[in-house]
Amino acid sequence: MTRDDGLDVAGLQRRLAEFAAARDWQPYHTPKNLAVALSVEAAELVEIFQWLTPEQSARVMEDDGTAHRVRDEVADVLAYLLQFCEVLGIDVLQALSDKIDRNEGRFPAP
Repeated sequence: MTRDDGLDVAGLQRRLAEFAAARDWQPYHTPKNLAVALSVEAAELVEIFQWLTPEQSARVMEDDGTAHRVRDEVADVLAYLLQFCEVLGIDVLQALSDKIDRNEGRFPAP
């Protein structure tokens, strides 16, 4: 999937791999380490919302500082997920599509 601005999953995965390679980080990018890092980053995203009411959480992007933190944590989660998928050879878009298909079968609309 390519957007109008040229961003696509494969290109982002390539940039992440190049970034890691330039710093000799590949030995640390094992499936276990990436899964742990993904979990940590997801927890940092959750931390932003930890004590907010549902109403406050719905308005979190209205505050520039908080919105910046949310975007950064979302980016960290996605970066680790894309790296995890790259290392294991998972087509992230196909995996999501397959899961939606299974869920449609498991949870039919009323």
